[in-house]
Amino acid sequence: MAITAKPKAGVWAVLWDLLTTVDHKKIGLMYTATAFFAFALAGVFSLLIRTQLAVPNNQFLTGEQYNQILTLHGATMLFFFIIQAGLTGFGNFVVPLMLGARDVALPRINAFSYWAFLGAIVLALMSYFFPGGAPAVGWTFYYPFSAQSGSGVDFYLAAILLLGFSSLLGNANFVATIYNLRAQGMSLWKMPIYVWSVFAASVLNLFSLAGLTAASLLVLLERKIGLSWFNPAVGGDPVLFQQFFWFYSHPTVYVMLLPYLGILAEVASTFARKPLFGYKQMVWAQMGIVVLGTMVWAHHMFTVGESTLFQIAFAFFTALIAVPTGVKLFNIIGTLWGGKLQMKTPLYWVLGFIFNFLLGGITGVMLSMTPLDYQFHDSYFVVAHFHNVLMAGSGFGAFAGLYYWWPKMTGRMYDERLGRLHFWLFLVGYLLTFLPQYALGYLGMPRRYYTYNADIAGWPELNLLSTIGAYILGLGGLVWIYTMWKSLRYGPKAPDNPWGGYTLEWLTASPPKAHNFDVKLPAEFPSERPLYDWAKKGVELKPEDPAHIHLPNSSFWPFYSAATLFAFFVSVAALPVPNVWMWVFLALFAYGLVRWALEDEYSHPVEHHTVTGKSNAWMGMAWFIVSEVGLFAILIAGYLYLRLSGAATPPEERPALWLALLNTFFLVSSSFTVHFAHHDLRRGRFNPFRFGLLVTILLGVLFFLVQSWEFYQFHSHSSWQENLWTAAFFTIVGLHGLHVVIGGFGLILAYLQALRGKITLHNHGTLEAASMYWHLVDAVWLVIVILFYVW
Repeated sequence: MAITAKPKAGVWAVLWDLLTTVDHKKIGLMYTATAFFAFALAGVFSLLIRTQLAVPNNQFLTGEQYNQILTLHGATMLFFFIIQAGLTGFGNFVVPLMLGARDVALPRINAFSYWAFLGAIVLALMSYFFPGGAPAVGWTFYYPFSAQSGSGVDFYLAAILLLGFSSLLGNANFVATIYNLRAQGMSLWKMPIYVWSVFAASVLNLFSLAGLTAASLLVLLERKIGLSWFNPAVGGDPVLFQQFFWFYSHPTVYVMLLPYLGILAEVASTFARKPLFGYKQMVWAQMGIVVLGTMVWAHHMFTVGESTLFQIAFAFFTALIAVPTGVKLFNIIGTLWGGKLQMKTPLYWVLGFIFNFLLGGITGVMLSMTPLDYQFHDSYFVVAHFHNVLMAGSGFGAFAGLYYWWPKMTGRMYDERLGRLHFWLFLVGYLLTFLPQYALGYLGMPRRYYTYNADIAGWPELNLLSTIGAYILGLGGLVWIYTMWKSLRYGPKAPDNPWGGYTLEWLTASPPKAHNFDVKLPAEFPSERPLYDWAKKGVELKPEDPAHIHLPNSSFWPFYSAATLFAFFVSVAALPVPNVWMWVFLALFAYGLVRWALEDEYSHPVEHHTVTGKSNAWMGMAWFIVSEVGLFAILIAGYLYLRLSGAATPPEERPALWLALLNTFFLVSSSFTVHFAHHDLRRGRFNPFRFGLLVTILLGVLFFLVQSWEFYQFHSHSSWQENLWTAAFFTIVGLHGLHVVIGGFGLILAYLQALRGKITLHNHGTLEAASMYWHLVDAVWLVIVILFYVW
């Protein structure tokens, strides 16, 4: 796309630009702005909570209103702010710049991910305006409370599923970008530590998000069609819900933390004027957190009655994960030690983080000890602990990143005095809000209580102190908003490198141009601080030839596709299932994907060169498949537990094995046909390629028709509302059938591209991704046949 001067745009032109942009910087800004808006909204919810608890027997809120606000506060703060700001917000804006890339690996997927994320926020909040009101089940939506509560839960669960889809695509995109689009000469061990943090958080999210998807999907299925794995009336196990939920929701604490540890390390290195202390050790510590983060979820479940061995194992791993976390904290302290500290606003947030996160880490080790956990479980001690980790930990990291990259993002400097005032109000307000809550936990105050009596020793005084602290935090929030507004309106123009940073984003203009870099980057990267290394060696940066700069075209279809998918989830949440509107919106969604697939991504053919030699589509799909394998793995693990414990007993009349074997023939044959079709394409045999692709699609259709008939027959003999094995069968086999539909539609998109001549020897990403997904569908089916038809 040619680079031209931008005319002054009106409001509608700006809006259209935002709706159609695929520029990673604009998408990063939209993610960041939306995430910090969610933070402000969650802050208002927290003030309502603390106002209710300020004095005993307060009637400011009813119990139901309190529960609704508490749910929205937790969900908004965790799902829509902390995860998004550090990972998708700053990550989208900064990571391609740090890698020396023009954009992310999959720009249109990136735009779709943002609009789906925005739709998830709207979906969660709009429940307030429907009969039944907002969800009142807490952000954890524990079973059976979530299965029996009002319609707001349907909106909340639908929002989680939509957000999960957005997150998986975004995380796979990050990993593909980091693997494929690094500048020539930048090895993995020369990447900035923040890029490593985004990589680690993305990988962990891809592995663990299956738990939240399984938990929310199964509760939604029970609410909508009566299909349950957790209902004891049919042999289900409510504790299995907690296993699914916490398998994601504790690892996600590290998804919330890892990007901010990278940000804090970048800020510490820049303002200490020295390299990061222990760079390689910090990388290994991050990856150690990824591994150990998947082994600690059940410390949330010490009080549910699990075996002693179970509790000891999870107590051990919970305590062990403090080691790599502590390594990273010492890395930051070691970076600051002996440095020439420049006391700017971002560094204040780093220093505030160190003290507060240390307090949160120590109390986390305390809670890993099973006897202490029994005492503090569901008390305000736990509330204070996780706010130490998330608010004064990740939250402080978010503001360190915001103040650090604000000049680069906006092209404006801010008032340092106001920035420091914001920090001190937040630090004092935070300590006054949450330190009393540790004492309240010692005194036995349970979390989630909306009122209390005046005669309980210490509770009135400590709650009043906590509320005063919350209002100081609120005052700090107002100072923050004013600081940002004043900067945008009156702030002096930011230089390209106001802090003297040494990573590649500081080589660009402030804000960066559409094509990011005006210069050709050297092929030598001695360390993770290339600007320092090149300046020391006297390397002269040469201008880039504009003919070598190619940017993707803007596109309306990612927004359209996300909007129709959002409408589909609204119809699922608001109406009985199935309903005509959900099919209408699915059809509109499919239409958008067809238009998307047939649209030119670039104005003229561009041959992409990647570090790995694999296409961006191949790399993105490879990592997306990780998440799909995780989803089937956790559901199959839950099924095996129910089956082996004797709870899920197959009915006398099961689906016929011969039908399953017939479908196996169809599906395995289709794997061969798509493989040989791809082989024909590589040899330039386009007619056999198109024929092989068509045969694959037809075999998939045959599989779907046979399975649909089988489902119809089996459902007339065994009800998922009465038999747990039948519920597991329809869930896992039905989910696989959905994947057949999705994979088949991907092949149809590739076939349509082939008919239009859009698939060539050098441009066949859609086919690569679709065929990889189809092979996954085949492999999962073989496991399903053994588990449900043979065993």
